[in-house]
Amino acid sequence: MIMEQSESAGMEKALGEALRAREEDEVPVGACIMQGDYVIALGHNRREKKQDVTAHAEMEAIREACRHLGSWRLEGCVLYVTLEPCLMCAGAILQARLKKVCYGAQDPKAGAAGSVIDVFSEKLFNHIVEIEGGICEERCRQILREYFKIKR
Repeated sequence: MIMEQSESAGMEKALGEALRAREEDEVPVGACIMQGDYVIALGHNRREKKQDVTAHAEMEAIREACRHLGSWRLEGCVLYVTLEPCLMCAGAILQARLKKVCYGAQDPKAGAAGSVIDVFSEKLFNHIVEIEGGICEERCRQILREYFKIKR
């Protein structure tokens, strides 16, 4: 798969965040939000550290992007995340009006972008988010595999 420069940069930042999560003994998922060629927010899983079920990588990045832009509307922004978003994160992505989501590995247990359910294909919402999966998929999957191999 050929990636545009900003797509490559966005996923590289997300992968870096996943490694930060792993260093903090969190499930290694990372996220990056870009507005054009600019990184405006980064996030990684912090559920254990914060003891907050909503502290997923995507949610952390969305909160930071909203603070950065001074708005809950992230129109025109692209989210890069190393793992397919869950239902909670998919809802936040729709509500934030993100333009596009690029994710790495599929999540066969909780993925809401096609693996278990496809929230984004529903025409029930007034906002449509473009979805692209499989970006740096093997690297994203390997980070998760290594983490859970140690944990189990």
